[in-house]
Amino acid sequence: MTVYFIGAGPGAADLITLRGRDLIAACPVCLYAGSLVPKEILTHAPKDALIVDTAPLTLDEIIAEMVSAQERGEDVARVHSGDPSLYGAIGEQMRRLEELGIDYTITPGVPAFAAAAAALKTEFTLPEISQTVILTRTSMKATAMPNREDLQTLGSSGATLAIHLSVRNLRAVTADLIPHYGEDCPVAVVFRASWPDETIIRGTLTDIREKVRAEKITRTALIIVGRVLDAKDYRDSALYHADHVHVLRPKRKA
Repeated sequence: MTVYFIGAGPGAADLITLRGRDLIAACPVCLYAGSLVPKEILTHAPKDALIVDTAPLTLDEIIAEMVSAQERGEDVARVHSGDPSLYGAIGEQMRRLEELGIDYTITPGVPAFAAAAAALKTEFTLPEISQTVILTRTSMKATAMPNREDLQTLGSSGATLAIHLSVRNLRAVTADLIPHYGEDCPVAVVFRASWPDETIIRGTLTDIREKVRAEKITRTALIIVGRVLDAKDYRDSALYHADHVHVLRPKRKA
């Protein structure tokens, strides 16, 4: 018996990987995060599969479902939104499974920040603009941020920021970042990236909070901050430049 942690992608049902889809189809038990995983994903499960929405469950109750499946000798598809490695809360589940001697594997999924980049038609790493993307969040009601992972510290890098779970904390976000990025730095808030009701709000660190409040967006949104969002006059990447040679494109004879 194996528990398969599966990243279901950011929202669009067809952004799940083929491996993830096939594992769901092969497992008689499917535990899924109902608040974020689209129900269309569940259509891949066997018709007689036991399907459990884990949104209202505690960790102990989720593990109990896995233990019951083990006792029946049934594999479990544990379906998380996005990619389970990022804010997926799988660490504590894996720790419990290891203590219980239950085997598990992880299948990656398309993360929300990648879906947001696609929706914005933006490359987050542009030559001489930004070559670093920081994935982070802010402290609210959830776990406190570790020392030196606050936005004031991270913002000093000037990197492209993808800030999760913080759309209700925009006042603090903008206050922390304006000293490093400037009041005119572009910001995009992407609500439910890749879902049918996807919404993009663009602004600057000065006005983005009011724009988001006007749209009444309070959850399931990703904040992107950085100069890549409005960059136009950046140089081409060296990767495809005629003077850039490598083993697959050696220097040509004159």
